[in-house]
Amino acid sequence: MKFLSNAISVNLCLAVIVFLTACGDEGRFAVSFPESLNEEPLDGRLLILISDNTENEPRFQIQDGPNTQLVFGIDVDGLEPEKEAHVGDTVFGYPLKSMADIPAGEYYVQALLHKYETFNLANGYTVKLPMDQGEGQVWNRSPGNLYSIPQKITFDPENDETFHIVMDQEIPPIEKPEDTKYIKHTTMQSDLLTEFWGRPMYLGANILLPEGFNEHPEARYAICIYLGHDP
Repeated sequence: MKFLSNAISVNLCLAVIVFLTACGDEGRFAVSFPESLNEEPLDGRLLILISDNTENEPRFQIQDGPNTQLVFGIDVDGLEPEKEAHVGDTVFGYPLKSMADIPAGEYYVQALLHKYETFNLANGYTVKLPMDQGEGQVWNRSPGNLYSIPQKITFDPENDETFHIVMDQEIPPIEKPEDTKYIKHTTMQSDLLTEFWGRPMYLGANILLPEGFNEHPEARYAICIYLGHDP
């Protein structure tokens, strides 16, 4: 019975090891960010972007079409600075399903972390989502996201080499547009949205003024309101 118990324990240990490996505990790419860039653990969508050319950074070459380059991603929860997250063959990608399907050759690789923010909603739920930073929910340009400088690698799906990538760059904030004679910009906090999302939420508006607005303060004008997204 003791021998059988030991055998079962060994098999369970092996099963755990196989499970962890299959879940991407180790991978072809090990990604981290320096403490000097961010001292707190981060949540978000970690993307590995792979391109076969230098026409642009890999993060700008992902598209819904035949000319797209490759992207693979995982969610990270509380990724600490200087700690590595691993992305391997078990991670689903686009347009290829697995990194194991990538033909051998020379590529340019880049990592990007699309940050999540925690929202404690008024309905009792807690969710983690990427907050818009004024860019219109464009992940490869969203201010605050971390990314790495593209690096050239020689990739072979038959080789188990691990590539280490450090995301030591941060997308800067978007500069606020300046008011002109005809265009004014304003921001208003929404009480309803703030209550629901559990954090201050704002609505922005661009105001187009008619000719002569400043010269005729006594005049009254018809108003047209257009509701859009990131105009």
